[in-house]
Amino acid sequence: MAPSRPGRRFVYHVLTLVVILCATALGLVLYFDERDTRQQEHSVGDTAAADGVLVETSVQKVDPVARELTLRVLVLPGAGLRRHGDPYTPAADLVVETSSLIRGSLEYRAGRQISYQDLKVSLDGASVSDYPFDSYRTEIGFAATAGGREVPVAVSMRDVDAFFKPAVVGKAEGGGYAVFDVRVSRSRATFIMAWFMMLVMWGLALAVLGASWVIIDQRRGLVWPAMGWMAATLFALAGFRNAAPGGPPIGCLLDYAAFLWAEAIISASLVAVAVTGILAERGTTTQEAPEVHPDHHTDGHGAGADGPAEH
Repeated sequence: MAPSRPGRRFVYHVLTLVVILCATALGLVLYFDERDTRQQEHSVGDTAAADGVLVETSVQKVDPVARELTLRVLVLPGAGLRRHGDPYTPAADLVVETSSLIRGSLEYRAGRQISYQDLKVSLDGASVSDYPFDSYRTEIGFAATAGGREVPVAVSMRDVDAFFKPAVVGKAEGGGYAVFDVRVSRSRATFIMAWFMMLVMWGLALAVLGASWVIIDQRRGLVWPAMGWMAATLFALAGFRNAAPGGPPIGCLLDYAAFLWAEAIISASLVAVAVTGILAERGTTTQEAPEVHPDHHTDGHGAGADGPAEH
């Protein structure tokens, strides 16, 4: 049997390496797939209309607490609406109506260079406390006039927010407007990280619970290294929870599914180990204390008692 041990160890090492390589390859596949999905650009309307307006938008930030989505907007006049062929300078006054209830319209004067502007639109849907399963709906739409005349509008949209993934579920366009119906949900990386955090929290809590069970069952007393590890785990989980992507608020589904239970289990285990350890240490000290017998006498009295009586 001895000669086969090196061969088995080699097989185990090779299998471990294969598992690591497979996990790494799966991670790379997921990364490139999500990156390619994010780089996709959605559009609605005729982007090549010479007498129209192209509105380029990018999702900069999604704030589920404020229920707002921030867009960075660049309005580009078509070839027939440019001054001296400059794509960033309109030949007539442009007024772009938006679907935002916070800022209704964007205005650009003729002959002045167009610049990026940030626009906030409201979000409808689930509550942020449903993290990481919360999703929202919104409409991103624009209508434009040039010199008081309605012109065709085309809209393009892409995403740069790493924590959310907007998906176009509907489009609509007309003579002077274009609209996206958008569903916003957590990104795949955020979703995977949230599940991983819940598994880690439960794993650490059960590990502390099992260690405390062994210490209490074997009456080991105050095991300071184990108690230090439990206390460190208790406080480390709070920082670990605050590192959740997207900054979920206290009281979300992540807390009720894992974090609060983990904190409760670790706290109870630490207190139980401390209390039983104190009782065990006190019992050991009491048993080791010297006993004093009631029939104990001094040497002088003993000698008087055993010596011969004098007459």
